[in-house]
Amino acid sequence: MNKSLVLILISATLVLSCATNDAEKLTQTAFDEPPEWSKEAIWYQIFVERFRNGDPTNDPRPQDIVGSYPGTVPDGWHTTPWTHDWYAPDPYWDELEDVTDFFGNELSSFGQKAQLRRYGGDLQGVLDKLDYLESLGVTAIYFNPLNDAPSLHKFDARNWHHIDRNFGPDPDGDAALMATENPVDPATWQWTSADKMFLNLIKELHQRDMKLILDFSWNHTGIEFWAWKDILKNQQESEFKDWYFIDEFDDPNTEENEFSYRGWVGVFTLPEIKETYRVDHSDGIHIFDADIYSQQVKQHIFDVSQRWLDPNGDGDPSDGVDGFRLDVAAEVGLTFWRDYREFVRSINPDAYLLGELWWQKYPDNLLDPEPMLRGDVFDAPMNYRWYRATRHFFNQSPDKISVSEYVDSLRSFQANIREVNNYAMMNMTASHDTPRFGTSIYNKNKYMFQPKPDDNPEYKIDKPDEETYQTMKLILTQQYTYVGAPQIWNGDEMGMWGANDPSTRKPLIWKDYTFENETTHPLGKNRPENEVRFNDDWFGFMQQIIAMRKNNPVLSHGELEYLIVDDAREVLAYSRYNDDQEIITIFNASENPVTVEVPARVSSMYKTLMYESTFTQTDNMIEVELPARSAAVLSSK
Repeated sequence: MNKSLVLILISATLVLSCATNDAEKLTQTAFDEPPEWSKEAIWYQIFVERFRNGDPTNDPRPQDIVGSYPGTVPDGWHTTPWTHDWYAPDPYWDELEDVTDFFGNELSSFGQKAQLRRYGGDLQGVLDKLDYLESLGVTAIYFNPLNDAPSLHKFDARNWHHIDRNFGPDPDGDAALMATENPVDPATWQWTSADKMFLNLIKELHQRDMKLILDFSWNHTGIEFWAWKDILKNQQESEFKDWYFIDEFDDPNTEENEFSYRGWVGVFTLPEIKETYRVDHSDGIHIFDADIYSQQVKQHIFDVSQRWLDPNGDGDPSDGVDGFRLDVAAEVGLTFWRDYREFVRSINPDAYLLGELWWQKYPDNLLDPEPMLRGDVFDAPMNYRWYRATRHFFNQSPDKISVSEYVDSLRSFQANIREVNNYAMMNMTASHDTPRFGTSIYNKNKYMFQPKPDDNPEYKIDKPDEETYQTMKLILTQQYTYVGAPQIWNGDEMGMWGANDPSTRKPLIWKDYTFENETTHPLGKNRPENEVRFNDDWFGFMQQIIAMRKNNPVLSHGELEYLIVDDAREVLAYSRYNDDQEIITIFNASENPVTVEVPARVSSMYKTLMYESTFTQTDNMIEVELPARSAAVLSSK
């Protein structure tokens, strides 16, 4: 029987079972549509290693990071103090003189050396701050990879089916428990202390009506992954030899080691999972149709996914995660992704699948995600396209564009994508892979081009100025009144700043810590001295704009109509409306005050939702006074 038909039959059986036995627990989302909750989400992205150190007894040790970049662990290595001056060198960096990384490169830059840092963030730190997240207004968490891995970012998995040993309370006990398993046989899998803590975290989040999704890369593993280590040991005799793109095995009859293989974008510490045919992405990323070559690794991926979707295997996924964010998704074939959606939705019909669909070719061409948004693959991409265009318009980065050019961009992004997917977009201002929101706006360079001092010595790394914060408010006003769910990169709500990786991944600046001032420049240049502390005013603004979004469902579900696209005066206005309510958002992007008239759908008196706006209303027309570089948000109820 055709495997896709089998999966569909399994899906139908499980969905019917869930509908019969657990109807009150599941929303029966149509297979080809995103879940309703994803359209209403206020996303908060957590990078656990840098979120909060809730349990110093589980901090990483030298043996825990073996296999991660740069490939060596200095004798004097230790975790870095949470509150230190970010660009100041760690004491053990003196041992990195004349040391090369995995690729033979000298460790000369800050970015290279900082990859060795660990700060000890863990799941206890997340549990300790759930009240904080609730007070902010967050309703959905996107966790960067939690799978067991030696790096700070965890995309180099040692084990897909376990939570990282240093994120839980007993790293050594967890490692010993993992060693008792046959990792290819789910019947032998154990629940480590870190796994159990994560299951408790799921429970705590769900009790607060928060959803969560987990980040996985099915495109590659790390070199400490158990199947890869078996291949290194047994070469062509390994039962896992078909899991990866291997060009040549070692010939034991020669002194030379002929073993060669393919790593993701040439990074051989991330060996790539083999597909049914090999695609050359050197000229750009192109969505293609292929499957995972080995049915064994494909089944393993399904088994891992099922483990986290329905941990106790009782057919009720309410104790599991609410979906997945899938890394470098365009570099995995469509046949696999179609089967994956069928499998995931057979377990949880309300699960959300988010694809990292970013660059077609860096640094100018972003990928059109439409081929993966037809109802058979993903519910949404990380919507970097929205941010690049919005940053370009409001920040004149790298140059000025007109209101009509901006609106044309927004319309073009939506034009070929189904409406249900547009409403489920994750609209991103920053992430683990970009400069922090404030630093991105502070530097008026091309989006993601040379976004750190290692690439551009003139890149600004100090605290953003007041003009930057005003522009950020305009962008957030657009984000929280526009189609698609807004996302926050952890720490941006605190007023943090930072250049691209690794500096977007600074430890979060909690109020109960006293941080050293930032005084150091990684290139030895002069820089302003900045006090590092939680920005209460900015946090208050974020609470206000999040509450506006949550308290007005029309902003999540309502229709969109552009009311004013005025290039001459640099004025943009649009309406979000339904049968019960209209919200009008107006922007003055110019350096001059303006007075504008906008039509109103409702004859009742409008009120301000954000900002103190001066306006008058006559019949179905509203006249609004807008200072330079400002916005108004008006509501009919």
